[in-house]
Amino acid sequence: MHDVAAALGRLSELADSSSVSRLAAAFDDAGHELALVGGPVRDAFLGRVTNDLDFTTDATPDEILAIVKPIADAHWDIGRAFGTIGARIAGETVEITTYRADSYDGASRKPEVVFGDSLDGDLIRRDFSVNAMALRLPRLELVDPSGGVEDLMARVLRTPSRPEESFGDDPLRMLRAARFSAQLGFDVEPGTREAMSALAAEIDRISAERVRDELSKLLLADSPVRGIRLLVDSGLADRVLPEVPALRLERDEHHRHKDVYEHSLTVLEQAIDYEKTRGVLDSPDLVMRLGALLHDIGKPATRRLEPGGAVTFHHHDVIGAKLAKKRLRALRFDNDTVAAVARLIELHLRFFGYSDGAWSDSAVRRYVRDAGDQLERLHILSRADVTTRNRRKADHLAFAYDDLEERIAVLAEEEELAAVRPELDGQQIMALLDVPPGPVVGEAYRYLLEVRLDEGPIGEAAARERLLAWWSARP
Repeated sequence: MHDVAAALGRLSELADSSSVSRLAAAFDDAGHELALVGGPVRDAFLGRVTNDLDFTTDATPDEILAIVKPIADAHWDIGRAFGTIGARIAGETVEITTYRADSYDGASRKPEVVFGDSLDGDLIRRDFSVNAMALRLPRLELVDPSGGVEDLMARVLRTPSRPEESFGDDPLRMLRAARFSAQLGFDVEPGTREAMSALAAEIDRISAERVRDELSKLLLADSPVRGIRLLVDSGLADRVLPEVPALRLERDEHHRHKDVYEHSLTVLEQAIDYEKTRGVLDSPDLVMRLGALLHDIGKPATRRLEPGGAVTFHHHDVIGAKLAKKRLRALRFDNDTVAAVARLIELHLRFFGYSDGAWSDSAVRRYVRDAGDQLERLHILSRADVTTRNRRKADHLAFAYDDLEERIAVLAEEEELAAVRPELDGQQIMALLDVPPGPVVGEAYRYLLEVRLDEGPIGEAAARERLLAWWSARP
């Protein structure tokens, strides 16, 4: 937490920037109030880089447009129904929103938009006190009606109004509490936590798309586990991502299996570390993090107590992939994300067969083929999935995966493994067998692909001989 004087200095520098000073002067000349609000003010106190410039004003959307048009490089009104006008001024993107006083009606999934008439009133209706501070422009007056500065110093999240009232107005704020807790490393004030638990069912009023977006922002935080724990402990996860709290399996009396919930959180943390250190994926990577968090969600449905007290989870990879597809679709994730996460979960156990015994080149080729464009993520998930405290076992698995990656690299260099294909394509197959397009062409192609995977490159001539032999042996 940086000192107040330094924060005010940063805010003053921001106010002197070309875009902010031009905007402030334009609103002042038009006789309207303008204040820098929310994230930029909070981040100035935290010493964080400010990426978004958000402003609030007493001007209506029509009046905002009239003021910004003469000074803007471009402007847009996609958020006009909610009182927001966007513009690019002196190369900076800004958003200006009319003071708000809206709330949910307790049944609808969308708030009724009502414009307010004062800055203090607008700030009090915001989500948390640390986001409810403003810098009034152009005179640089800090406005903090709910003690946001004190809460920043204490690293605490609390609502400006009663939490029951705030969460009743917009239940999504409960998910935002978890997200900000993860992003900022702040604790949620006890009364606010109690309200989250008491009102958890109210999150059902929020659209799946808004829930998805908030969960995604949480997972993309540097340390999302803090926020995930809050969702689970408050009961919110039971409503929006029930497969995660379901991982808290009852341990058998002899403690013969791991705590799957804690294991999954550790895997997520380790995957994030690999994501950063390997530097191959975009960091942060949402697909990677969803896969890490959900990789074992098939375990509760497949848990069996065997004779002698052993615990098994047979086929939890396949069941988990199906459960992940169902949940992510319900949350309106795009098809590519759903497919990628499900594929990771389906394949996440494959490596452990390699650690038990050396694979043939054919098995390595199949591993790469089946992973497809998820190979790097599968590398990370497989490594992160090792959470044993047995150092010898952990070292063995790490060495085994190092060896697997080295073999993949060698085969890739020798065989262009990333694009494994048979020597003959569909057109050549049809010409050689004298058949029209149809299922038999696909069957022949798959046969040649299996040969390619088993034996590596055999050359076009040999492929023709093998295909003709296969064709003549067909019933």
